[in-house]
Amino acid sequence: MASEPSEPGSSAMVEHVDPISAVRAASNAAPPETVLADKAAKFISEHGEIAFSYEDERAVLKRVDMRILPLLLGAYFFQQLDKSSLSYVSIFGIIQDANLASHEYSWLGSILYFGQLAFQPLAAFLLVRLPTGKVIGTAIVLWGASEALLAACTSFSSLVAVRFLLGAFEALIAPSCIAITQMWWRRSEQTLRTSYWNAMNGVTQIFGSLVTYGLGHIMSNTIYRYQIIFLFCGTLTVLYGIIFLVLMPDSPMEAKYMSEREQLIAVERLRANQMGVASRKWRWDHALETLLDLKTWLWFLIMTSISIASGGIGTFGNLIVKDFGYTNFNAILFNIPFGVIQVVSTIGAAALATKLRRKGLVLALVSLFPIIGTILMITVPRNGHTKGVLLFGYYLVSFLGAITPMIFTWQGQNTGGDTKKKTTTAVVITGMCAGNIIGPHLFDTKDAPLYRPGLISALVQFAFVGVMGLLIPIYLMFLNKRHGKARVQIGKRADIVDESMLKRKEMQQPQERDLEQKQQETSVEDDNGFQDRSDLKNEDFIYVY
Repeated sequence: MASEPSEPGSSAMVEHVDPISAVRAASNAAPPETVLADKAAKFISEHGEIAFSYEDERAVLKRVDMRILPLLLGAYFFQQLDKSSLSYVSIFGIIQDANLASHEYSWLGSILYFGQLAFQPLAAFLLVRLPTGKVIGTAIVLWGASEALLAACTSFSSLVAVRFLLGAFEALIAPSCIAITQMWWRRSEQTLRTSYWNAMNGVTQIFGSLVTYGLGHIMSNTIYRYQIIFLFCGTLTVLYGIIFLVLMPDSPMEAKYMSEREQLIAVERLRANQMGVASRKWRWDHALETLLDLKTWLWFLIMTSISIASGGIGTFGNLIVKDFGYTNFNAILFNIPFGVIQVVSTIGAAALATKLRRKGLVLALVSLFPIIGTILMITVPRNGHTKGVLLFGYYLVSFLGAITPMIFTWQGQNTGGDTKKKTTTAVVITGMCAGNIIGPHLFDTKDAPLYRPGLISALVQFAFVGVMGLLIPIYLMFLNKRHGKARVQIGKRADIVDESMLKRKEMQQPQERDLEQKQQETSVEDDNGFQDRSDLKNEDFIYVY
């Protein structure tokens, strides 16, 4: 376990030794009945603790990866496909066919994030109170229907209204994917899994570009090409949403495709996370702590920054490439390598961060690629002979796709308590929405072909992200030292092993133990792992940087 049992007579109530006194003074201590509020604790107390080997755990992990991960990949893929469809249709006449002014096209890019922004508080509440699988499955069906409905829109007013509705339903997808990742995988496994579903952004670029290339050749006197693309994407999404509703369990404790023993192993292996699994109880003290926690606003700032850059480039990417001197269809096809680079860089950066156990450092290194790429696009002249260099710079910018999932994972791994996890994610996604609202307005078609104001602003954001990647770990190290002092004050060891971040080969030795001995070491009642405590109020919580 992560720590030794406290000595007889010592207090196990971390409320008396909270290292963050400001939060402690502002937050109410959890009442006794919420000590076992997490459903995982109740599940284990009802079924009994279980001894299992490394091979048992690996078999359960494989079953989780085979069922849960593909469903997450599909959910994020279709969300990104529908959200990005506006970019795909931008070069197929939507501006002319729907009689849009240049600023109105920018607003169509931004309004989706206004919808996401408005519904983030409700999304956080629903994810705590309702079954996660049912919530996200319903959201997929609803936003797919909204995407298909865009095909009936032929004016700015109708397009902007439905795009807002699309954003409202999509408000659930990113926090749901983060919540599911935290609910099913150990912290050491979360970085790669998060990168897998975030890599769907790049896969969307590939698939969307190919589909748009094909559908864009359809000529009709009764329907515009942008309407065909919207209808195609929306219909596919609705069908997938139905599949998701049927196959996605709401938690490891409710996974009917597993045996009872596999469910117990799936839950017990998450104890070392010190984050809980699912409480289905809203905690106002956790929500308040989210707002008072400095970490929350560090995540908010860095996510807002990268989203300003990605929002602008994502909305205007095809137009930027077209203005390098390529035709409409070539501009679409040249986005395929952009997507491939995003997939490779997202998974590669996650693998490197997992190996080095230094997310901040890796994030800073990754930010160098879009910095160099943006400088190339700003400084290289558009003279017809530099298209290759400009395209190379654009491809370097695509490394930005690896930054957002790193932030998602980083903040998730450093937040404990069910309500606090959801509310912190909501604040971070609020930053993402704000950035994506601002980003498209820093670009304007009247600035073509250079788009200098937008590219300069993106360059500033990339540099800021790199600096923050180096500074945030310093604060996390400080928090770990404070927790170490808090453990000493109640009779625990100052230095403890973070089992949740151990690699598989490091977990092989002592996994199988006598159950009686294990129960002597810890139990549901005296272990903080399933007590739905926030990270600041859990002295056993170890921050990762």
